[in-house]
Amino acid sequence: MNRALLVLCALCGALLSASAASPAATPGSVDWPTYLGDKTRNLYSPLRQINRKNVAQLQVAWSYDTGDTGEYQANNLIVAGVLYTASPKRSVIALDAATGRELWKWNPGSERPGSGGGRQRGLVFWENESGGEQRLFTAAGNHLYALDPVQGKPIRSFGENGSIHLGTGLDVEGTPSVGLNTPGVTYKDMFILGGVGGPGAVRAFDVRTGQRRWIFHLIPRPGEPGYESWPPDAYKTATGLMPWSGQSLDEKRGIVYVATKTAEPDFYGGARHGQNLFANSLVALDAATGRRLWHYQLVHHDLLDKDLPCPPILLTVVHAGKKVDAVAQGTKHGRLFVFNRVTGTPLWPIEERPEPASDLRGEETSPTQPYPLKPAPLMRQRYTEADVSHISPEAYTNTLARIRLSPNAGPFPAPNLKETVMFPGFDGGMEWGGGAADPQGIYYANVNEIPWLLQMVEIRRADGSAVPRSEQDYMAFCAPCHGLDRTGNPSGGFPSLIDVAQRKTRDQLLLLLKQGAGRMPAFDALTEDQRNAILNYVVSGDGISAGRNDEGTVSPSNPHSTPPYTFSGFRRWLDAEGYPAIRPPWGTLNAVDLNTGEIKWKVPLGEYAKLTERGIPPTGTENYGGPVVTAGGLIFIGATADETMRAFDKDTGAILWQAKLPFGGNATPSTYMVHGRQYVVISAGGGKSGRPSGGSIVAFALPESAPKPSTRAGSKP
Repeated sequence: MNRALLVLCALCGALLSASAASPAATPGSVDWPTYLGDKTRNLYSPLRQINRKNVAQLQVAWSYDTGDTGEYQANNLIVAGVLYTASPKRSVIALDAATGRELWKWNPGSERPGSGGGRQRGLVFWENESGGEQRLFTAAGNHLYALDPVQGKPIRSFGENGSIHLGTGLDVEGTPSVGLNTPGVTYKDMFILGGVGGPGAVRAFDVRTGQRRWIFHLIPRPGEPGYESWPPDAYKTATGLMPWSGQSLDEKRGIVYVATKTAEPDFYGGARHGQNLFANSLVALDAATGRRLWHYQLVHHDLLDKDLPCPPILLTVVHAGKKVDAVAQGTKHGRLFVFNRVTGTPLWPIEERPEPASDLRGEETSPTQPYPLKPAPLMRQRYTEADVSHISPEAYTNTLARIRLSPNAGPFPAPNLKETVMFPGFDGGMEWGGGAADPQGIYYANVNEIPWLLQMVEIRRADGSAVPRSEQDYMAFCAPCHGLDRTGNPSGGFPSLIDVAQRKTRDQLLLLLKQGAGRMPAFDALTEDQRNAILNYVVSGDGISAGRNDEGTVSPSNPHSTPPYTFSGFRRWLDAEGYPAIRPPWGTLNAVDLNTGEIKWKVPLGEYAKLTERGIPPTGTENYGGPVVTAGGLIFIGATADETMRAFDKDTGAILWQAKLPFGGNATPSTYMVHGRQYVVISAGGGKSGRPSGGSIVAFALPESAPKPSTRAGSKP
């Protein structure tokens, strides 16, 4: 076949794909006009120019430096040959998608001073059904802006001079501080969104005027479904539940699916007894009115920050011999809940299993939690002694001692004053990158298998008096090994601290606190005042410390104004070398057949070069950002803590190609076609897992001289 005919086949195939992928497609172009590729959030592309046979030839086509530094998590949009991105500092930038040439840049500081925030995962592009009217939506600080996609300037007719305050229209007193890190979704002439902060709600706004069209209260009001699952009048004071991770849309049926957050405070629920609907729930709403159609709560009365971390994915499967339109929701504990998207009926049974009760004063844990019987979990559900790290003799000895002191109780331990290993961890399982699904009903997801540490700290005693801050710090950082009463744990090799001042000088103890030794980690992240205060408590047994405000957090005039306990803080459990303190794998990529509920394959995702040099097989790494699956038989994913972009065979999990990135690709890639050439692009900003940070975009493509196979639907890659 001659070159002219090859090009003609490629263009014809692209046109067939483009007609379904983009309303504004031009010859030889296939857009990525929506966050995660489609309103179903399936992260699937029909493009097949890059496929199993030629993916090894991929090379950098262009790159662009945003000039910002930070966690660059944007899934970039491509519309009619223009790439739109939200930079690490929330500037909006338009680039020529074929060359990376900058077309325009909008800085939110030009509208309002101050930081616009970070961790923006994408933008929303809207075009009316007849074409011609377009808007690009972005958020910075507490405001939602509508921009002209051609000129990059605010559309002044939207809201008040081009923006609306995200705290308006919540049916509460005042204007709460509300942000937006994950894009909403458009339905007809409405923009449906969640948010971060403020009371729980899902709202729809008019895309032209910014006026609220409807609201669904996630903390129910009197007479609304779920009101009885909270204390009376909780809606007046409760917060949280904002669905920060995104929504998906069945546009044909007019149903929007919302994955919600934990109620606040995340780790103590003494003031919010009950199941707390609609926290930690998958909720199906009428997209035109906001009316609830069905819901399922995946975690009852959450005390462990188990908010639903990713948008639900809509796909079609064959179940019990019939085609079923389904919705799949991933969780931080690495489980998949799959429902009939119309009725809300689970495709496989979900059983309620008993969970441990809390001994914290005033707490009432849920007696049971839901477990789907299929699919099987995508990660280990419990840390046992068989899971102790074996990457070095030191790691083995130290992690074995710690797990014996702080045993894991499975996915739902009851928070208490004694430390426990939290596994699955606070960052998954699955995280905000979510999963991808192909038309065959196969679901692809990356997960973390990183242990964290869970502990509550008393800040108000039963008599209402405050616990001094130095005692709180001791409880959080020292008590797990040396005991709440400082008497140590001789069987575990952790000495008593009662007489430690007779064995070491104060300077020696302060140096030990700062630098660590043996199994004791370094507490160099604490301030000098904190280390001195902890040492005062260790030596004297009381919380008095000179030169430091040690009154705790309780108001003397109203000692019951705060909860009696607080969370000691998010702490990954790492070994002395900085690696996860558990037997690998630490991060995996998985394929699940949602027609049968069976896991097809599981492979490590990422590796540490230093461990590979020691002869240790790839362990996988902590990972943030999702996969993209294509008709070319490929899965593209960055996500890992080794600054690498990879392509996997979607049928086997084999790595077919990989390339280094300037910074970690902690974002979900996009793939598109311009002028008959397919590109795969990713935002590379790093900043996760202690890695360097920047703000680059990198686009990959086949060499221009390489033959381009047909993209015709149905052709075999």
